[in-house]
Amino acid sequence: MNFHKNFEDAIRHLQIADHMAYVTFPLVNEKRLMIKIFDETYKSVVNSINAILKYEIGRSNVSFREFSKIAKNYGLLNEQINGLRDIILIQKKRKESAMEFIKREKLVIMSDGLSTEVLDLIIIKKYILVAKELLFKMKKKLVFKN
Repeated sequence: MNFHKNFEDAIRHLQIADHMAYVTFPLVNEKRLMIKIFDETYKSVVNSINAILKYEIGRSNVSFREFSKIAKNYGLLNEQINGLRDIILIQKKRKESAMEFIKREKLVIMSDGLSTEVLDLIIIKKYILVAKELLFKMKKKLVFKN
């Protein structure tokens, strides 16, 4: 898969997340939608990172540390890079978690060691914003030279 496909997929997943967070969620007020919104945001971020890595070094199986060095060339600030890392780490915790549930407007992710990660719609919307900033800076830098 070339970086164009990753870029297009990143846009599509982010559009889905954004629509669900700002249109669907307020209409239906179904708390479990937060899980889907976060998943779509994560997919957008992963596709964006893969697009950058394929464009810059020709492959996507690179550590996040190496990506963060490349990300500086795209004008990403440390706080944005940290936000991207957080999204990836939270998704990893979700996959490894013993259980996740919704309690009082929050998504609670519980690990085997009983530590918890808590997300609410405000935090998820911040992650959507980080994903948007990444896409914006990618589009500005890549300009899809043919």
